[in-house]
Amino acid sequence: MTRADTGTRGVTVRVPAKVNVQLAVGAARPDGFHDLANVFLAVGLYDEVTAAPADELTITCSGPDAAQVPLDRGNLAARAALALAERYGIEPAVHLHIAKDIPVAGGMAGGSADGAAALLACDALWSTGASREELLEICAELGSDVPFSLIGGAALGTGRGELLTPVATGGTFHWVFALADGGLSTPVVFGEFDRLTAGTDLPVPAAAPALLDALASGDPAALAKTLSNDLQAAALSLRPSLAATLAAGTGAGALGALVSGSGPTTAFLVPDESTARRVAAALTASGTCRTARTALSPAAGATVV
Repeated sequence: MTRADTGTRGVTVRVPAKVNVQLAVGAARPDGFHDLANVFLAVGLYDEVTAAPADELTITCSGPDAAQVPLDRGNLAARAALALAERYGIEPAVHLHIAKDIPVAGGMAGGSADGAAALLACDALWSTGASREELLEICAELGSDVPFSLIGGAALGTGRGELLTPVATGGTFHWVFALADGGLSTPVVFGEFDRLTAGTDLPVPAAAPALLDALASGDPAALAKTLSNDLQAAALSLRPSLAATLAAGTGAGALGALVSGSGPTTAFLVPDESTARRVAAALTASGTCRTARTALSPAAGATVV
């Protein structure tokens, strides 16, 4: 393989976290995945990934929970760089630095976001000329949530979550996210979901029309009534303390609450900025979470900055 002529300038990409306002989960498939109806919203908590020329592929990370981020080739950012380099015959001689602000193992697709950001950063650094469709194809190979991290906004993910259809949103939604100590493994949560639903006839996952209407109207009260996550019972089974966090947030004035993805981050939909600040303060004071963050949605997907 030949090394691309990249010069010395790095490329930085900013990428958002996500919240699943609906996560409908079907039965396990023969390949071990589950069919999903996964309504994603990108939210304004961001990681930044910088790709710069180097003698070999290396990764560093800074920011909250950076010590929990693997710095080997199993990291999704590294896997993204390797996949793009292999496709275009480029030596993957790049240093990737992740400036992390999305919770690690928190159900907000932080690892997937880093994969999408690294892919876009390396694409720009190496001037591959890859089409959007090619980048999304590589994203889907990397993981179920990676394609959405690339496009952002709002979308319905079907299949295992990687097949995306844009969803209309009619306004800005205000969120509070309560961050828990430690993480939850997505495969473990799905395994607990399988245990809890064993012997039941699960319906084919489908997006709820009322939820899509609420997103399109921009009505937070209507959206709050339709929030749902089929993995929530499994996350609460593995981490019962999350119930107290959910209660603290709703008691402080949130319109609706749910576990974000596979958890353990919990998400609270609120009507406005002042309520967001009040709910975040109440959650932090409650002692049921490590800290609380406010954010707006929808947010743009991975973007070169």
